[in-house]
Amino acid sequence: MKKPGIFHKSMLFLNILMGLALVLCLFVRWMPSEYFPFFAIFSLVVPFFLGINVLFFVYWLLRKHKNMLVSGIPLMASIFILHPFFKTGSTEGQHADSDIKIMSYNTRNFSFDIKNADSLIIDFVTKEDPDIACFQEFYFRMKKRKELSQYPYKFVDFTYGEPKERVIQAIYSKYPILKIAPISFPKSSNSAVYADILVKNDTIRLYNLHLQSFRIVPEIKTIEKQKYKKVIFQMKKVMRLQKEQATLIREHIAQSPYKTIIVGDFNATQFSNTYHSLAKDFSDSYFEAGTGFGRTYNLKGYPMRIDYILADKHFEFTSHKNYDNRYSDHYPIMASCKLVSDQ
Repeated sequence: MKKPGIFHKSMLFLNILMGLALVLCLFVRWMPSEYFPFFAIFSLVVPFFLGINVLFFVYWLLRKHKNMLVSGIPLMASIFILHPFFKTGSTEGQHADSDIKIMSYNTRNFSFDIKNADSLIIDFVTKEDPDIACFQEFYFRMKKRKELSQYPYKFVDFTYGEPKERVIQAIYSKYPILKIAPISFPKSSNSAVYADILVKNDTIRLYNLHLQSFRIVPEIKTIEKQKYKKVIFQMKKVMRLQKEQATLIREHIAQSPYKTIIVGDFNATQFSNTYHSLAKDFSDSYFEAGTGFGRTYNLKGYPMRIDYILADKHFEFTSHKNYDNRYSDHYPIMASCKLVSDQ
């Protein structure tokens, strides 16, 4: 019997490494980021390891070799453990006029590398006409500008004459805002805003989040200069802060007497412990009514879903839409939902 050659052994060794990496990815959601920040990084590359293992599985399958189990077993497990990162079919656009349309959009201060980004964003939001528009990294001058006049109620988390300590959040609403206030995150310029909004005869609480940002995209190039340790350290720090911020929000929600919706830029994928901390007992508009990859951000060409619209059991999503307009480094999302009877 012919012994396996060096190529065969190398392929098997690499396959085992990729298979183990995928197994680790399956358990990342249960690893608290504050205790396992390094392993939390794997949540950013789950689709990559899934793809690599699919290729290995096909390779061994075509050779009719039992080594296909090295990738086959974790791939099978991923079907039952991981949320899908691609969805077919949707109810997109099938919302009723009585549904609540909510948009989430990180606008990058209206300063993306495109001419007239501010006008393009305003025209886009005006055309799509959500009932509630939640913005992250908003443009402070919008507080005094007259655009988006279809929204009689608004809050821009910025006060002229005071030091700018937080990245600006904003909420524009067609429904009356009864109460609104920022939530500061310790050791961070990121923050959240919550609003109690009167929708017909119900008061709902809406949280607009912007969790800790990585701010490392320009530094990715430094990996080539042997400075990758700095990038890894920064990522670990960010994920630890994200989990702390998610915990703070969940504690705030626990004190709320209202039906709750969470939207915003989590800066964390759906495979992360941070996302699962926030999404526990909440439905995700993309999973309920979305289609495709659902990407909301591209990291050097790598598509990621890090912006979300979540709702508790008092709501039912009827549509979800991902947009392709490139007026910011994030892509906006919009979902429609309706209030349902208490369960």
